[in-house]
Amino acid sequence: MTVDLLLGLQWGDEGKGKIVDVLTSNYDIIARFQGGPNAGHTLEFDGIKHVLRTIPSGIFHKKAVNIIGNGVVIDPVVFQKEIEGLQKFDIDIKSKLIISRKAHLILPTHRLLDAASEAAKGKAKIGSTLKGIGPTYMDKTGRNGLRVGDIELEDFADRYRALADKHEEMIKFYDVAIQYNLAEMETEFFEAIEELKKLDFIDSEEYLHQAQKAGKSILCEGAQGSLLDVDFGTYPFVTSSNTTAAGACTGLGIAPNKIKEVYGIFKAYVTRVGSGPFPTELFDEDGATMARIGNEFGSVTGRQRRCGWLDLVALKYAVQVNGVTQLMMMKGDVLSGFKTLKVCTAYEYKGEEITHFPYNIEPENVTPVYQEFKGWAQDLTGMTTYEELPKELKEYIEFIEKEVEVPIKIVSVGPDRKQTILK
Repeated sequence: MTVDLLLGLQWGDEGKGKIVDVLTSNYDIIARFQGGPNAGHTLEFDGIKHVLRTIPSGIFHKKAVNIIGNGVVIDPVVFQKEIEGLQKFDIDIKSKLIISRKAHLILPTHRLLDAASEAAKGKAKIGSTLKGIGPTYMDKTGRNGLRVGDIELEDFADRYRALADKHEEMIKFYDVAIQYNLAEMETEFFEAIEELKKLDFIDSEEYLHQAQKAGKSILCEGAQGSLLDVDFGTYPFVTSSNTTAAGACTGLGIAPNKIKEVYGIFKAYVTRVGSGPFPTELFDEDGATMARIGNEFGSVTGRQRRCGWLDLVALKYAVQVNGVTQLMMMKGDVLSGFKTLKVCTAYEYKGEEITHFPYNIEPENVTPVYQEFKGWAQDLTGMTTYEELPKELKEYIEFIEKEVEVPIKIVSVGPDRKQTILK
């Protein structure tokens, strides 16, 4: 019996989908434990690019069972479209995908509340993807939410109406102009609910407990990244759930002492989508080059990602909070061609140099301290062994390992699942 976790260690978009896809052949169950459909996991193989929003990345492997855990919030409309997009690949969704009854539902009015709230903030907006995820988690913690298990109840429509009416009153409170046709949105929502009913709903904590007793191997998959964690991220520019390792326990009902390996995914540089502080962000040609070569656009939102040098202060913090046991470095190929690379090893913080991640990393408080490395010019995308990698890249990798005190076991040199070097 094995329960392992796979997490992003930066501000999301680290390439978790690809690594889950690479690893899934080793696991019986892939379980998503938090987040909503704003987080796209991109997988690329056989010349086709796939973007998954809610469904775990093990859906393309024949033997893996995929679970959407109680910590996830589900938009039935988005979910239905995602399933429709998979139909052409001859996947038996019914047998391969099961959903926790305790997962919360995103209602149409949650999306409207999201839009109204963000519009009301004006210039202080946090960069919400407007998918209704924040308001859904607010209803969850406020004990107002609707869950997947409620769909099975006879009075589900009444429960829906009561909550939607409450939301409409809240929308009026924001006093902003947003255009919508709720009747049309609700028709689409209830049609998607009927499709959702065709899947099996489970008490996922019991299902996973029995799977562990039966010796099944489980990989828990997170969305977003550690620096977007609602408790440990760069608040308030964060997501609404716990993206760190602890979120796997609360989002699936798995006990902490059952977890073995914690795989941490990070890019060879750093990106961020939306608003919020970013100490190593680049506003020059180097940043533009990273974005262009790395194709740094959100897989769901299409928003351009901000780019910057690797931040080891933030990476060590994420490793520490998550208890990471193995690291996986993504997009090393994007840095090919840079004559000089920089790595942030400390911050100048309120007049002193620190190496820990402080409460506030706004630019007026934090200035990155860099160490420079010689770059490499070789194209990495066709390399298949660690020995082939340029000497300069190996030095870069070994420096990171020494600083964070965790081994890098995988180096990704391209988007395809085959462009993955085991170290």
